[in-house]
Amino acid sequence: MRNRSNSGVRLDYFQRLINKTILKFQNPITGLFGTTEHDSHAWVRDNVYTIMAVWGIALAYRKNADLDEDLAKAYELEQSVVKLMRGLLRCMMLQVDKLEKFKKTQSTKDCLHAKYSSQTGKTVVGDSEWGHLQIDATSLFILYLAQMTAAGLQIIYTLDEVAFVQNLVFYIETAYRTPDYGVWERGDKTNHGLPELNSSSIGMAKAALEAINEVDLFGARGGPASVIHALPDEAQQCQAILHSMLPRESNSKEIDAALISVISFPAFAVDDIEIIKKTRQEIEDKLMGNYGCRRFLRDGYKTAREDPNRLHYEPWELLAFEKIENQWPMFYAFFILDGLYRGDTESVEKYKALLDPVITRTDDGNLYMPEMYSVPKDKVDMEIRSRDSQKRERTGKMLHLWGQSLFILGRLIDEKFISPGELDPLNRRLITEPRPDVVVQVVVIAEDIMMQSLMAEQGIAVQTVSQVAPIQIYPARVLSQIYSLLGKNKSMGLTGRPSSEIGLLATSKLYILQDQILAFIPQFIDQHQFYLALDIDFLVDTMKNTMEDLARNWRMMGRPTFVCTINTSMLDHNQKLPSSLVGTIKKLQSGYIAGTRVHLGDMGDFVSTSCITKLSFVNTDTQYAGQDSQISDFLGDVLKKACPRPRLLSLGKKASRSYRHSSIRGIVRRSRSIAVNAEDIPALHAQLQQRGVNLGLTSPNSPGPALSFALRKLEKGDFFDEDLETTLPRINTSEELAHPHLKGNGRSPMCTPNRSPVQSPMGSPKAQHRLWPFMDKFNNDSSYNNVDVHELVDQLSQSENLNEQADIIHYLYIKQGPNWDTEVDGKSCTVRELLVELYEKAGHWKQWWLVRHAAGMLKKRVEDLALAATDLLVRQKQLSVGLPPDREKIITGPLPPDELAAIIYESCGDDLSTASLTQEILIYLAMFIRTEPKLFKEMLRMRVGLIIQVMASEMSRLFKCSGEDASDHLLNLSPYELKMMLHHILSGKEFVITTEKVSCDSEVMNEYDDEYKFSVVSKQSRQETSAFASKLSRKGPLNQKMPSVTVQSPPSAAGKPEIEDEMEDRQGQWLRRRRLDGALNRVPVGFYTQVWKVLEKCHGLSIGSHFLPHSLTREMTSGEFKFALQVERVLNMIPQPEYRQLMVEALMVTTLLVEGDCRINLSGQVLNVDKIVQQANSIFIKEQNISSEVVNHSTGSAGICLHLYDTAPSGRYGTMSYLARALAVFMNIGDHQNLECNIS
Repeated sequence: MRNRSNSGVRLDYFQRLINKTILKFQNPITGLFGTTEHDSHAWVRDNVYTIMAVWGIALAYRKNADLDEDLAKAYELEQSVVKLMRGLLRCMMLQVDKLEKFKKTQSTKDCLHAKYSSQTGKTVVGDSEWGHLQIDATSLFILYLAQMTAAGLQIIYTLDEVAFVQNLVFYIETAYRTPDYGVWERGDKTNHGLPELNSSSIGMAKAALEAINEVDLFGARGGPASVIHALPDEAQQCQAILHSMLPRESNSKEIDAALISVISFPAFAVDDIEIIKKTRQEIEDKLMGNYGCRRFLRDGYKTAREDPNRLHYEPWELLAFEKIENQWPMFYAFFILDGLYRGDTESVEKYKALLDPVITRTDDGNLYMPEMYSVPKDKVDMEIRSRDSQKRERTGKMLHLWGQSLFILGRLIDEKFISPGELDPLNRRLITEPRPDVVVQVVVIAEDIMMQSLMAEQGIAVQTVSQVAPIQIYPARVLSQIYSLLGKNKSMGLTGRPSSEIGLLATSKLYILQDQILAFIPQFIDQHQFYLALDIDFLVDTMKNTMEDLARNWRMMGRPTFVCTINTSMLDHNQKLPSSLVGTIKKLQSGYIAGTRVHLGDMGDFVSTSCITKLSFVNTDTQYAGQDSQISDFLGDVLKKACPRPRLLSLGKKASRSYRHSSIRGIVRRSRSIAVNAEDIPALHAQLQQRGVNLGLTSPNSPGPALSFALRKLEKGDFFDEDLETTLPRINTSEELAHPHLKGNGRSPMCTPNRSPVQSPMGSPKAQHRLWPFMDKFNNDSSYNNVDVHELVDQLSQSENLNEQADIIHYLYIKQGPNWDTEVDGKSCTVRELLVELYEKAGHWKQWWLVRHAAGMLKKRVEDLALAATDLLVRQKQLSVGLPPDREKIITGPLPPDELAAIIYESCGDDLSTASLTQEILIYLAMFIRTEPKLFKEMLRMRVGLIIQVMASEMSRLFKCSGEDASDHLLNLSPYELKMMLHHILSGKEFVITTEKVSCDSEVMNEYDDEYKFSVVSKQSRQETSAFASKLSRKGPLNQKMPSVTVQSPPSAAGKPEIEDEMEDRQGQWLRRRRLDGALNRVPVGFYTQVWKVLEKCHGLSIGSHFLPHSLTREMTSGEFKFALQVERVLNMIPQPEYRQLMVEALMVTTLLVEGDCRINLSGQVLNVDKIVQQANSIFIKEQNISSEVVNHSTGSAGICLHLYDTAPSGRYGTMSYLARALAVFMNIGDHQNLECNIS
């Protein structure tokens, strides 16, 4: 018999240590570990971590076997691992009904439990009695199920268990937008049961999704039915959110020691080396101590000052825990493992030296990892005075199984019994390794031969859909339907994948389904979804960004393949390909676009180099024999053209006379949220006079009877010139019968070739919410009572005027409901079907005002709406939707897509156009914050309703038109131009609306002499804005219905009006800047931290009628998002944006009292910021020698002089200087006459 080697003896020592400190606590029936011998509660997370050491030593015995008994020991230990993993699986399978509910609700009451009984496997506390939603725990289980299966362990036995694990993947794939209770089960650190979005949970979920994908749970003996599938886009979304959050853990925790498990062993979830270094450094700098790591700042768990009689803390208590947080030696073990995986010997030795004195040694020589160390009660005050100066004592459990397992695992790797790679067979540790450049394969396919010939005319050779056969091309929604079959299981009541959205990465692969190769068009190109795809300029712009995203996020074998189809809906009004589309495709031919390598070619050329996935889960389960027919139905539904053309009829008729005098006329416009503001009656007066309306004003600010009558006529839309109605000539098409219910006029329904548009809206340049809900007005208006719906249907069947059709369908939708059968033309047709036809027709003619309104009526939801909101929220931004102040709703946490859409529609009330616009802006904001995060620097809350108002006011300023005109122009901007306008506003760049002359086919547009198209571009000179606005003012109000407008040749550009406009623009620059920054909630860099420092020194800050107490600094740290929200909440109570910005500037000035050489005692004082601003205003007026008459005429918001609002912040005569002097007066500080302030 061979002698035992030294390594074998040492290995036996570790095996005995594991038996005495870990395996002795494993329940022989369930396989679970209780917390102690007397506590049977078994946490999922703790159990997985605990079993890692057992798995590690099993691998060590199998690798270093001296004797046959060693292999027997290895098998014995492996079975202990299998028993634990299967025990956890059984516990979760007993809650399969909760799993199914959670997929739909993401509710904390429907989640799987976080702990079970180690004796029975059943739940131990109620659904509401614990913070059960801990996505990181479930993700850790899935991660190690994948790792252990890849290493050869057989954990899953049946296909029912496979289906359950597949649904566990669906359970965690929304981690990027699902707030949970986190690693420490507390959620918000006050422990009031408030879940948060946690970086540790998102990171662990991302790692689990990547690890489990394509893993066969039956191992080498499995088949297609036992393979798990995880869509790559879900992991990518988790990664994007994770990168944006780190090193922050959550809103209430600026850093957390648990993040070491995300950036290193066991998750390896971050591939950005700089983020990893920054996070590791933050943990070491802020949380590392002499006995371990603090979990997070101001953690009161089991400290000397914690009240043991209650779980939660009062907010003011948190400061009492600062500097005395318990330290957990377990994190030394994490850092040792981190060093071992990085090959950093110096780090390993450092933390081994730190760990050695805090490990407990028993009388029999065993080493125990204690749970934590705390400051004794009698030494708390000394510890607070000098951090880490006092000797701590062991607290909590003497043996912490989770930490003990990691300690032993580190020793096994350090002593070379196992290598780091053996614990990571899926190679997650290599995530930071550089990857070769990704080449995006692009395939452009023509819908038919006609489109192919049009492309050939441009020198672009493409195939048609039929020519790429046998490869089949389908839209993304078909792939979504196929994946809905994944994970279905009748016997367990599992319904499969719940989401209907398919991301870009998934559609960039090829798929094999029943011996056929399928390729899919990205979801954002699908015109059956949201209307953004109807705008070719937006589509082309998104396509460029898509190439870059694909190259950056691609992680799979093979190259990504981007498929784009060119169909007839992409043609312009001249039946030609848009130049932007042609130019982009030619750019693709060059091999580079937006800095990304691309290869444009035919589909057949790319099959061998593409990433291909087998849809093996389809038709593999005998209990779903009907899957073939289901898939046939999916495919059959999309054999139609991607976007059928609307019916376009010949020479249109004028709107019927009954419509001109009908009470429903203008009902669509009256449903909007912008109303006439009495403050701008003079501007309205001038416009009405141009219409020939005798107003009879006695005063420019007091409307007389004639003006009141005119306003009522405007509200009803009765200014209508019959002689100006014309329609487009006929456009012949082979699809005349596509929409049999709506007759078409090809042209703008309310625009003439040589005159101003009729029924131009008038109102206020200042956005204002209507004082009454539209539905209440609709229900109470007696003028609607006499409307005969059947007459309206007859009128609709004869109408070719788009406005008339829109108003009638809107009325029928509101009055009769979407499912009412109109029986138009004697055929069965619901209002909803009419609405769909109207939507498609408006989309073809690019009448964006109607597209948005119809989309709102159809309750369309943009793809990736929830992801867009989450992208903003996780970057420490809050959202609000709806127009303030009546309907504004604040969104503080990620929500499921349908719930978020419901909030948007509710907040917008009956203004369905704004509901669609709100979704658009959320998408654009998310695009910008991903690509240009600097645009959002120090902007805490994105108030979408206020942003819409700002955009409308900018339109009013540029066009010198009323607010209601401006809102109509805004609604009729194309999605691309709206996005560009938003970008200019966020970036602070001056912009101008330019016109581009469009040449038109004489056979199609022969009634137009000239046509101009709007474009939002950066302003190059002041003359551009003034000249164009002057041109518009001379021409009259713009057509609110079409993106193209007829403009006569302008008079001489040189002249007095342009000079006056330039001076006016220059004089109001800082006032406008303050209004924009106030509306966007923008503050200086470091603003909230500075306010915290001021608040720490004084009794409180008085801002308006609200008060920020000193106690906030006891509840929250200076870097906490929660503190910033408290300050923002008070500032948002100020209704005037320009006054809000002056208050922000005043708050920045108050920081002078706590910085530099200032030695002012603020204890007990309340700083009244309003008084400081008012005092600054008085000093300004006095110093500038402004007469009382001028002051009376130039008083702005909150009684502040408009000239002060329009003063630059810095310099001797800047607002900051006046505010500093006012502060000196307020505080009775010496000479304050010679102050000069600069603002960075």
